Amino acid sequence: MTIEFKGKVAIVTGAGGGLGKEHALELARRGAKVVVNDLGGAVDGTGGNSAAAEAVVKQITGAGGEAIANGASVSDDAGVQHLVQQTMDKWGRVDILVANAGILRDKSFAKMEMKDFDAVMAVHLMGTVKPCKALWEIFKKQQYGRIVVTTSSTGLYGNFGQTNYGAAKLSLIGFMNTLKLEGAKDNIKVNAICPVAGTRMTEGLMPPNILEMLKPEYVTPAVVYLVSEEAPTGTILTAAAGVFAAAQLVETDGVNLGHKATADDVAANIGKIMDWSTAKHYNQGGEQSQKFFARVQDQPLVG
Repeated sequence: MTIEFKGKVAIVTGAGGGLGKEHALELARRGAKVVVNDLGGAVDGTGGNSAAAEAVVKQITGAGGEAIANGASVSDDAGVQHLVQQTMDKWGRVDILVANAGILRDKSFAKMEMKDFDAVMAVHLMGTVKPCKALWEIFKKQQYGRIVVTTSSTGLYGNFGQTNYGAAKLSLIGFMNTLKLEGAKDNIKVNAICPVAGTRMTEGLMPPNILEMLKPEYVTPAVVYLVSEEAPTGTILTAAAGVFAAAQLVETDGVNLGHKATADDVAANIGKIMDWSTAKHYNQGGEQSQKFFARVQDQPLVG
């Protein structure tokens, strides 16, 4: 099977360089008409110009593809509306959103100012939510939509000096988990990519030989799969250096300690409570509730 996107229109945010650029180029190679969105700012989100986005458009059109540039900030309501309207005016539909735009303002939590937290949340979380919201009714009317949000190992597992980034990145998994349920009846699939790549945002953190192994284009195959017609939904794919894996949130079966349980009883039974050999992944919150109702039927271990 060859994945192709003829007749499909894709918006890729933060596509002026790094991961977003590679996603945009590969979608175009496979037949998609692409909107290259990039504010063109610094890594911390300041400044901006359209040169980076225009250069990617030129690369796509020079290879025979179709693309247009857009310089809106994904955290700006009016800019996002213009992004979607520009796309609809040009091609009359949107099929794919790759929400890739991001910034970094790394500091330990003790030294971080709230403006640094707010800025990162605004771009990563709301900069994904706002394009999704602007496109949602279009996707529903078309009975077709594919969305990829960009999470991070920092969100899934933590990383020193990135409380703002980690909070934003894990919040996107919560967003995806509900959006996949609401979009299911309208053939809207929502997935997440968790990349490790050498980009502007990571070049100061890794030595050159490691950066060479972590080219952004090595992540792109996972993204292209996740926005294809046959994509899954609610999936987190992790990718780096040509290696691909999947991540999930899981929960143990737990034990019934009974209504008379105390904190001391929890401490005494923590090994059973944290028995990961019983861990399961739930597709929606109600499945966790069903687990609790099932455990209540067990004989309490206390009292």
